[in-house]
Amino acid sequence: MEDKKKIYEVDLYRPIHSFFIKEGYEVYGEVNDCDVAMIREDELVIIELKLTLNVHLLIQATKRQRLTDSVYIAIPKPTYSLRSKRWTDLCHLIRRLELGLILVSFTGKRKKAEIIFEPASFDRGKSLRQNKRKREALLKEINGRSSDSNVGGSNRTKIMTAYKENCIQIACYLEQFGPLSPKALGEMGTGKKTSSILTKNYYKWFERIKRGTYIISEKGKEELKEYLELVDYYLARVVRKDNER
Repeated sequence: MEDKKKIYEVDLYRPIHSFFIKEGYEVYGEVNDCDVAMIREDELVIIELKLTLNVHLLIQATKRQRLTDSVYIAIPKPTYSLRSKRWTDLCHLIRRLELGLILVSFTGKRKKAEIIFEPASFDRGKSLRQNKRKREALLKEINGRSSDSNVGGSNRTKIMTAYKENCIQIACYLEQFGPLSPKALGEMGTGKKTSSILTKNYYKWFERIKRGTYIISEKGKEELKEYLELVDYYLARVVRKDNER
């Protein structure tokens, strides 16, 4: 933690005890399986202590919510940044469980307990509103895909995105029908991003042979072989579209 001296769970108790005594609570350790229990008038507060934030601690704390709404978890202050994504995600989980969080810091002989946030009801509606853009981006990505080409849980394999599918669609039309303009490709159903995809040429699949006219590159032809299922899908789609005219 914050110094090299080994810390035990019992070391968390004294600074927490002192903090809540100053707040006017009667504080007791180890009461009916609760690490810390305290009262102030009609309010009952329970705190579960652990050296690391783990699933067992969260289960313990949520069980205490059967006894009171005011339940905290207390851990030593982490050595990594409290501005990190890891910490932000952990705090979100704790808030989602409607628990409070206390951090205990150890600096030399000084021990200090600090409430990071209080136990409170989680406003799911507010959370959904705050993440409206992320939800829209997810739906847009889903609607931009024509097949389920990825395996859930993969993190070391290439992921098929709606953008890449769009590139494959353009590439297979250029391979099948020869040189085409962005306008002609758009009329075949490649979408609004056609010009941008051809200009940026992220995968190096396209070559401009003259102003406003593109062909598929040798690299594009070779790599397109990896996506034959999608190629067949898009070719069938353009044939079907022609037949409907």
